[in-house]
Amino acid sequence: MARTTTVDPAQLRAAVLAVTDWLHDETVPAPSRTELAAAVRLSARALAQDLPGNAVEVRVPPFVAVQCLSGVRHTRGTPPNVLETTPREWLLLATGLAELEASIAAHRVSASGHRAGDIAAALPIVRVTSGD
Repeated sequence: MARTTTVDPAQLRAAVLAVTDWLHDETVPAPSRTELAAAVRLSARALAQDLPGNAVEVRVPPFVAVQCLSGVRHTRGTPPNVLETTPREWLLLATGLAELEASIAAHRVSASGHRAGDIAAALPIVRVTSGD
């Protein structure tokens, strides 16, 4: 799960822009698996880069799981603080098109542990607007 490379902001923005039409309107054709995977992985790794640590695990199956936020380090078994969601919902959060608290309330994001919601401080990762 750990990545030692730094996420290139230009590469991240390009990957997110490649799926933006679909984020704005899920009735348009879905992006390719490759495009979706790139946007999800780069944005999640950017989150881990912005909030270094091991207190919260963010899972976006089937593409990525990252650990972030400083605090008690998790080493074995199920982490006490987990946030899990779909690739589309993650990208909506990562781009500022959805709010974490509302997504949790609507059951589009599963959050367990008292620290899982703390990642909201780093969202959005790449803001997009309807003009993007």
